[in-house]
Amino acid sequence: MYIGLIHLHSALRYVVVLLLIVAVLKAFAGWFGNKSYTEGDRKLALFTMISVHLQLVIGLILYFISPVVQSALANMGAAMKDTELRFWAVEHIATNIIGIILITIGYSTAKRASVDKAKFMRTAIFYLIGFVLIMSAIPWPWSRVDRGWF
Repeated sequence: MYIGLIHLHSALRYVVVLLLIVAVLKAFAGWFGNKSYTEGDRKLALFTMISVHLQLVIGLILYFISPVVQSALANMGAAMKDTELRFWAVEHIATNIIGIILITIGYSTAKRASVDKAKFMRTAIFYLIGFVLIMSAIPWPWSRVDRGWF
């Protein structure tokens, strides 16, 4: 189960990244292009938020069953001195949760906005900041903590 969840979590990151890129680009285009906020825009923002929340649920399950994280939590003093253990025990989860919270705030505030430009602006700003945080916390093959492509 653990390996299957890791593969699912790793594969789903591409869906999240793609949806975030499209949502951010579309939000900036709507904001600066003075476009109308359509049902399609709302659904894109919603599906993007749902995908990051799904990633969070899978990630939380992995966090609590991961032998790497359990090892780090057993001795946090030593884990903080080890780049890989610190990444998995603290940096990855904290940064992604903050990014997901910002995306959720962006969706919620955009939904309540009455002006289309404000909806696009809130989506663009919050989703972009969330995207940057999430991208910085993904263990890409070129990052200091390599998890591979899948």
